[in-house]
This record gives sequence, structure tokens and C-alpha cells, in this order.
Amino acid sequence: MEPERYALESQIRECYGRCAYTHKTHEKMAERLHSRHKAGKWANIILSSLITGGAVSAIFDKGSTWEGYAIYATVVLSVLSLIFNAYLKDLDPGALAQRHREAGSDIWNVREAYLSLIADITAQNSDLQALRQRRDNLQAALHKIYHAAPHTDGKAYGKAQDALKNNEDLTFSEHEIDAMLPNSLRRTPQSIDRP
Repeated sequence: MEPERYALESQIRECYGRCAYTHKTHEKMAERLHSRHKAGKWANIILSSLITGGAVSAIFDKGSTWEGYAIYATVVLSVLSLIFNAYLKDLDPGALAQRHREAGSDIWNVREAYLSLIADITAQNSDLQALRQRRDNLQAALHKIYHAAPHTDGKAYGKAQDALKNNEDLTFSEHEIDAMLPNSLRRTPQSIDRP
């Protein structure tokens, strides 16, 4: 491979790798925020149930020794519920998780375009200037996505790194790919059914 083509391929491979990590990081961030959102909803249901139980107890246990405790517990739980709901209103982990999913989806599309570009670079008859233009267009599209995307954190990046390096989330063996393809498109000779 000529040095100019090799340098371009090397750069695009780097871009692909960064794009793959960013895509996976947004996926992991969305998963974590979705879990936090579900936990918040359950906590809110539990708090509401306890408040309702305390209010009902205070109404029907008139004169009992528990009446005072029920009233104080209900007041404390109501204040906790108010603080918790105000916290969730400002954060809204469900909406933030959706923004991460959308950013991940947009980045996935660019990642796949980088992969196609890598495949096209290996064709010796491909025009380097046209390949550079495609690269520049992808970088501009990615910049636009990054500009609008919500921020991720180190924890999401660590989970993405684990998924990509240890679980090989983006890699498949020839056999795995062949199993997903129709017989006519399979590469492994022993997997092709002969008529």
C-alpha cells in the first residue's frame, strides 16, 4: 500500500475507534440513567404509599398512641417526597437517557460510514481525493453530533471499554456472521448447503 493511502487509512481507523468508543459510552450512559429513572419511579411510589398509609392511619387511629407517630412520620415522608420530586424534576434521568440514546444512534451511523470508508480505502483504484472528502464530511457530521450530545462520564466510559475490549461487543467471528447470513452469502465453505 502506498504511503499516502496508508496514512489516510491509519487516520480513519483512529477515527473509527474513537467513534466506536463514543457510541458505546453513550449507550452505557443511557442504560445507567434508565436504571436510575426506574429506581426513582419506584422510590416515588414507595414514598407515596407510605405517606398515604400515614395519613389514613392518622385519620382512623384517633386517640391511639400511634396517632402522633403517624402524623410526624407522614410529615417527614411528605418533606422527603417534596425534596425527591424537586430533585427528579431538575435532573429528569429519563429524558437525559433518551438524549444519550439519540446521540448514540447518530454516532452509530457515522461509525458505520467510517467502517465503509476503511473498506473502500483498501481498493487500490479508489480516488484518494474523494476518500479525503468523505472523511472530511464525516468529521463535520460527527462534530455537529458531539456539539449537541449530552456529556458522558468516566463510569460510562469504563463500562464501554469493558464491553468493547473484554466482551468484544463490535466483533464477530466468521462463523457467527455466517450463521446470520443466508447460505448464498456465507464465506465459510462448510456452512454452505450444497443443492
